[in-house]
Order: sequence, then structure tokens, then C-alpha cells
Amino acid sequence: MDNVFGNRLLSARKMAGMSLQDLADRLKNVVTKQSLNKYEQGKMKPDSELLIALSNVLNVPVDYFFSSPGIKVDLTNISYRKFVSKISKTEQASVEEKAKEAFERYLELESVLNFDEKPEYFTYDKVIQNADDAEEAAKELRKRWKLGYDPIPDVVEMLEDKGYKVIEIDAPDGFDGMKADIEGVKAIVLKQNKSSNEDVVRKRFTALHELAHHALEFSKKLSDREEENLCHAFACAVLYPEDMARKELHKDRFHFYQNELVLIKERWGISFPAVFNRAKQLGIINDYVYKRFNIGYRERKLHLNEPGRFLSREKPVRFERLIYLGLSKEAISVNDAAFFSGKTVGEFRKQLQQLV
Repeated sequence: MDNVFGNRLLSARKMAGMSLQDLADRLKNVVTKQSLNKYEQGKMKPDSELLIALSNVLNVPVDYFFSSPGIKVDLTNISYRKFVSKISKTEQASVEEKAKEAFERYLELESVLNFDEKPEYFTYDKVIQNADDAEEAAKELRKRWKLGYDPIPDVVEMLEDKGYKVIEIDAPDGFDGMKADIEGVKAIVLKQNKSSNEDVVRKRFTALHELAHHALEFSKKLSDREEENLCHAFACAVLYPEDMARKELHKDRFHFYQNELVLIKERWGISFPAVFNRAKQLGIINDYVYKRFNIGYRERKLHLNEPGRFLSREKPVRFERLIYLGLSKEAISVNDAAFFSGKTVGEFRKQLQQLV
């Protein structure tokens, strides 16, 4: 606590994915990396002009350097979507620091509001060894959470309602999703949409994939790739339950038409490749037909702009709701709310519209 500024500067630099030399370069060498290192160690303090420059380069409010969360967290049992998330070690450190910083604010706000809601985490006792086991786990989840055979309107909202701490961060293109534990709290980190028009089906799938890593125990005999494939199988089965998939897809088909896939996607919130995967999983198509479908999908460049849209937000909102709840109860001030939201007080005030 004696070195709040230094610790916050280090955190901001990690989040920006910069080395000390990178930061010195971005500051046009008005300060050396050796001096920056002394700032982080608490041996020196910058003047106001350099402080503003650091704020601009690192894209954090000036207040960020002097206000530290009262709760410190450690992310443990971290797991990324392997073979999809392809990021460098520097980018990985940035992602984890952003997640850590966001969860510190999240958990501190819950502490201030004295929130003690009991989560309804899904756990599955049977060890997962194959696709049939993943299918049974998905059926058990739908049964316990009373989802029936209906499409899930919003996967992220559902996970938040069950007590999972879900956040989204600005992350590099190679990042898809991550799960972590925080002293008994189950956390999921998703990539922030670049625009409101972005297709959400990938985010739905990723959220359920990370849920699989939280909820399922896999056989030690499985390779990383086999485990990832079973997480895929679980996510597909949760999104598109077996009875409905068999009813709509039928057996022994040789073709999928784009119009049909769009209809399935817009109803169930599942991507074309995930439908192909589901059909293979259920024995509706064989491996050869599955490969042919995927080749055709790539050749037509559908992976770059897949047709159809599922109408869902798929955006974590619980933390933001807690901020406004805290304001409405006068448990936190506007300055506190700005801190929790990661904005300057001026930026936060602009978005406030009190009705009563």
C-alpha cells in the first residue's frame, strides 16, 4: 500500500502490453526506462506533466494511478481456448492483468454493497472420457437449470444469473476466451465486441466452452486437443439439444443449404460449423461428409462473414447494474462509481441520467 502509484503504473503498463523500453519509446524518451523502473519500485515520483503523458499513452485516467482496489485477487487454474486463442506471452500477460484489475473492482464493489448471493454452479461428477459423456453432461445441465428444449436467449446472462463472474475485455485478435478461479469464485473472461453489429454466436459458444472447463472433470488419458474437442461437444449439445437437433436435421443427409443453416442459426444461436459438428456428433452425417461441408464453408469464405444473426446481447451487465444499484442506495459516491467503472468522473457523469 506504500507504493500505490508504482503498483498501478506497473499494472497499467502490463495491461497495455508494453515493456519498460516500449513505454519509454511511446513517451518519446522524455524519460528513460531506468527512471520508469524507479517509478514502479516507488523510488521516484513523476511530475504532473509526465503523469498526464503516462495517462494518455497507457489509456487510463490520471486517477487510476492513485486509487487502488481494496481487494487483491489472484487468478488461478487459468485456461484458454487452446488451438483457438493464439496470443504471445506479452499479450497473455496483458489479458490476465486486465482481467485481474477488472475482477478486483468487481469483488470490491460486491463487498461494499455487502452482497452474499449463493451461486448455483454446475458441477458434473462423472469423469468425461468421450463425446457421449459430454452429451450426457449437457443434458444434465439443461435439466438442473430447467432449460427444457428451448433455445437459450442469452448465454452470458444465464451464466451471470447462476453466479459466474463474467467480464469482457478489449483483447487482441488471437484471444477468444479464458476461465479462471478466484478463491472459490468461478470467472469467465470474454473478448469485447468491436461493434454492436458483431455476430454473437461465437461468444455464446466460447462462454459455454469455458463453462465446460469449470464444470467438467476430464480423463487424465486425454490429450489437450481431445479435451478441447469434448468442451466443443458440450457447448454444441447445450446450445442445440439432441432431441431438437435430430428432429430438425434428420438422418443420412448429404447436403446443407445456406437458407436452412441461417434459420437454425437465428433460432438456436449456433454457428454453421457448430451445426456441422453437432450433426457429426449425433451420427447424422459421417466424417467424410463433415469434412466436405467444412471445406465448402471455407472455400465460400463464409468464415469471414457468416450469414444470419442471432438477436441477443451476450454482454455481461451484472457489474454495471451493481454500480447503479450502489448509487441508488447512496452506498457509493459518483467518484466511487467512476472508479469502479474504470472511467474518469467526467466521463461517468456524462452517462448518468437520474429519473427519480
